[in-house]
Amino acid sequence: MSAVCFPGSCEQSRARRRGVKLFGWAVLATSLGCSPARADLPEMVARIKPSVVLVGVYSPTDSPRFGFRGTGFVVDPGNLVITNAHVLPDSAFSELGKSLSIQVWSAPSQWSLRSVKVVALDRARDLAVLGFEGPAITALKLATVRPSEGMGIAFIGFPVGGALGYSHVTHRGIISSIASMALPTANSHQLNERAVRQLRSGNFDIYQLDATAYPGNSGGPIFNPENGEVVGVINSVLIKGSRETALTQPSGISYGIPIEHTARLLQNSR
Repeated sequence: MSAVCFPGSCEQSRARRRGVKLFGWAVLATSLGCSPARADLPEMVARIKPSVVLVGVYSPTDSPRFGFRGTGFVVDPGNLVITNAHVLPDSAFSELGKSLSIQVWSAPSQWSLRSVKVVALDRARDLAVLGFEGPAITALKLATVRPSEGMGIAFIGFPVGGALGYSHVTHRGIISSIASMALPTANSHQLNERAVRQLRSGNFDIYQLDATAYPGNSGGPIFNPENGEVVGVINSVLIKGSRETALTQPSGISYGIPIEHTARLLQNSR
């Protein structure tokens, strides 16, 4: 016997069945990690690249005229750059006719030079904020929530500097650990001057990464590949000097400074 449909009842039944099917597909897509609100990594890299800059010094008499020192990235309001303090040259460079500068990327193989000045500095956390004049650059958004261990991350910079050409390079990995900046040592002979200075200035948490950063990556943004928010700043020089002082061989581990430590610096620079 076939089912009897009263006027309008069959249409309502079919609509309910379609709704159940759509809900089932939505649940399946979510379980597979398919979310329309999430951008894939190639799309995110294309969005972030114009905000990642070369940091160095410029001299009209040098060859090459621009001396690369590290990576930086632009933050709100579009005329400030965050980088590592150790990327900056010493005070004597200005006496040699050199100026602190950045190179801004606008298209493949096209870079434009801009002079910058240091507007805020935190040597204890190896962070610096640079200011520049001219047209604003698209700023990266800084995360307000600390990431968790195991979260996927990516970072962009210029590994090995000019040796490989000035092209943005992206690495991907996870935050493998959130750990203390400085570790206690077995004896005083394992402490170097940098480690002692860091312990006196105060310990803080850092991100240990399973992706490999190279010289030239220093100062680059560590970001969430799903939303592009910056969660940290690549740093190996300061952290390894404090954390790995007892090791006779370099570990190859990469580290990052949580982005929350830039908040005070940015307040002072605006």
